[in-house]
Amino acid sequence: MGDDTEMRELPLGDWHRAKGARMVSFAGYAMPIQYEGIMAEHLWTRENAGLFDVSHMGQLLLSGEGLDAAVEALLPIDLSTLNLGDQRYSLLLDENGGVLDDLMVSRWPNKLFLVVNGATKWDDIAHLRKNLTEAVTINHLEDRALLALQGPKAFAALERHVVGEWPLSVLTFMHFGHFELDGIPAAISRSGYTGEDGFEISIPADQAEKVAELLCNETEVKPIGLGARDSLRLEAGLPLYGHDLSPDTSPIEAGLMFGINKRRRSEGGFPGAQRILAEIVEGPPRKLVGLSVEGKMPVREGAPIFAGDTQIGVVTSGGFAPSVGAPIAMGYVAANHNSIGTPLEAEVRGKRVPMAVAAMPFIPHRYHRRAISSQAKA
Repeated sequence: MGDDTEMRELPLGDWHRAKGARMVSFAGYAMPIQYEGIMAEHLWTRENAGLFDVSHMGQLLLSGEGLDAAVEALLPIDLSTLNLGDQRYSLLLDENGGVLDDLMVSRWPNKLFLVVNGATKWDDIAHLRKNLTEAVTINHLEDRALLALQGPKAFAALERHVVGEWPLSVLTFMHFGHFELDGIPAAISRSGYTGEDGFEISIPADQAEKVAELLCNETEVKPIGLGARDSLRLEAGLPLYGHDLSPDTSPIEAGLMFGINKRRRSEGGFPGAQRILAEIVEGPPRKLVGLSVEGKMPVREGAPIFAGDTQIGVVTSGGFAPSVGAPIAMGYVAANHNSIGTPLEAEVRGKRVPMAVAAMPFIPHRYHRRAISSQAKA
């Protein structure tokens, strides 16, 4: 991260600055890293509701003849079980089973709506255009903003301003609907990247400031920056593309087998299927694990992980966890060292820091799920 010169501006750029945000470079955009401080913003989101600007992410609308089959040739998703209003996590894979990106897929009427990572969206679009059939049209919705409202009081704050064919309460985790937010058309999903209940709100870019101001006028809501977004997702055990996920990692190594739907595990037919299906049966050579760190020194990305004198892995994300009250990390370790409680060490500035393999998430998820578990889809 650096200064915000010669970078793309988000629709809310001036609004963030007016709110006192410190802006940094992220994914080619000038984005707010913090307002009043990462610790305070993190804890506010855990206890109330935080508004995040994630408009740098790519919003893609796919349509055309043979759409499902064309997409299934690139993603290990079972679109036959993705009904109207459903949203699902999936993965864009290369031919070796490496992760090119992780993304969300939603079923819209006669279309699929994809949300891809900001740092990879241009590569993703190029990859999709190259590999999807000519009958499929990709519409990059550059005229839309994306806001995430996260926290235990997010529903109460948003419900006051939303109307639709159905009440907002109908939405459960990983479902979406089309609503009006103070008269503005909005596609709203019950999802997010903090481990908390919350919503992601796609709206016309020219209405972003009105919506952000409307929500932040609610007593439960404050604007939150990238710094707290990172510490929140780390506590929730959620991998970050470009750090915990990359073309050098497979979904099985990363603990993302749920992103490969049941039918696809048996049928294959997606990029890298041979490697991935073999890893499901035989186990991968390394695994992404949580790491609890002794003491107060944070262990950062890139720190080598040791078992005795032998390096057996590397840290991919790490930092202080405000809700845990201690440093935590994630990293890849050799599969024979991934049991919960396994003592390990990280090397930080020439010193060994004791740590142990820990269960993830570090704090419980508080998603608003369906009441009847049998309704859950594979």
